[in-house]
Amino acid sequence: MSTQRLTITISEAAERLGVSRNTAYEAARRGDIPVIRIGKRFLVPIAAFERLLAEAA
Repeated sequence: MSTQRLTITISEAAERLGVSRNTAYEAARRGDIPVIRIGKRFLVPIAAFERLLAEAA
């Protein structure tokens, strides 16, 4: 079984985007960053995040 992560945190997504953590949370709430919500936690699916970046490029 693979132990490769399928998601990243909002903080990790913010770092990759070069924005603040608060800006990334706001974007996630608006739907600009794809997220899976588990309780109060936001997780960003890596595949969807990479597609988003590729489309923006």
